[in-house]
Amino acid sequence: MNNINPDTGNNISKGIALTLISILIFSVQDVAVKYLVTDYPPTQVVMFRFWGVAMFTLVWIMREGPIGKAFHTKRPVMQIARGILLVLDIWCFSAALQFMPLSDLQAIFMLFPVVVTLFAIPILGEKVGIFRWSAIGVGFLGTMIIIRPGFQEVNIGVWFMLGAVTTFALYTVLTRLVARTDSTTTSMAYMAVVGVVLSTSVGIFNMVPMTLNAWLLMLLVIVTANVAHTLFAMAYREAPASALQPFNFLILPAAIIMTVIFFGHWIDMISLFGATLTVGAGLFVWWRERQKAKAAQRDAIKQMPIR
Repeated sequence: MNNINPDTGNNISKGIALTLISILIFSVQDVAVKYLVTDYPPTQVVMFRFWGVAMFTLVWIMREGPIGKAFHTKRPVMQIARGILLVLDIWCFSAALQFMPLSDLQAIFMLFPVVVTLFAIPILGEKVGIFRWSAIGVGFLGTMIIIRPGFQEVNIGVWFMLGAVTTFALYTVLTRLVARTDSTTTSMAYMAVVGVVLSTSVGIFNMVPMTLNAWLLMLLVIVTANVAHTLFAMAYREAPASALQPFNFLILPAAIIMTVIFFGHWIDMISLFGATLTVGAGLFVWWRERQKAKAAQRDAIKQMPIR
C-alpha cells in the first residue's frame, strides 16, 4: 500500500514560497533599519522595534490561552539568556549597518549555520565528524576571505557583525535546548518580555527626537518584522525544516540586490568568493544533518518490534 501523502508536494511548494516571501520582507526591513541607524542610535531603533514586535507577540500569546501559563518554564535561566542574546544580536547587527554595506554584512552572516554546529557540540552534546569539521573550517576560511585581516583595515562593522553571528548562533542553540521541555509559546513570551525590558533599559537613555519620515520607517521595520516572522513560522508548518533550510541562504543575493538598488553599492568579487565558500559550507552542514536524521529514522524503524 502506498502511504505517500499526495498533498505533501503542494505543502512543500507552499512552504518554499512563504520562505522566499519572508526573505524578501526581511531584506526590506534591513534596508529600513540601515536608513534609520544612519541618523539615530541603534539602541533607540532596536528599542522601538522590540516594543512593536512584543505587542504583536503578546496579543498572539493571549489568543493561545492564559498569559500566565505561557511563562511557566522548567528552564527560566535559559529562557532569560535567550532573550538577552537576541537583543545583543540585533544591537550588533544594527550597529554594523552604520559602518558597512548590507550585502557585505550578510556575506559574513552566512557563517551562522557553521557557528551553530560549533556551539551545538558542547551545549547540545552533538557529535561532529570529520566532514562537518571540514565544513566548519571552510566556512571560517570563507569568512576570513571576506574580512581579509592583514590585507586591509578591518572595519569596526566586521566586529559588530561577528558579534551578531555569535550571539544569534548561541540564541539558536539555546532555543533548541529549551524546546526539549518548553512550548513555543513559552519561548516567545520570554523573548518578548526580556527583549522589551533589556532594549528599553538601554535605549531610553539614548533617545533622539525622530522626524515624521523616521517614524514611518520605524513603522515599516515593525510591520515587516512581524509579517516576516509570521510567514516564516507558517512556512515551517507547511514543510519540514530540512526542505526549507537551503532557501535561507538566498538572504545573501537578496541583500546584494537591495544594496545595489537602494545604496548603489556592488559587493566586490573577493568578498563574493568568500561568501560562496561560506554558503557552500553551510549547505554541506545542512546536508550532513539531513543524512544523519535519515539514518536515525532508519535505525528506529529497524528496532521496532515485529508483530
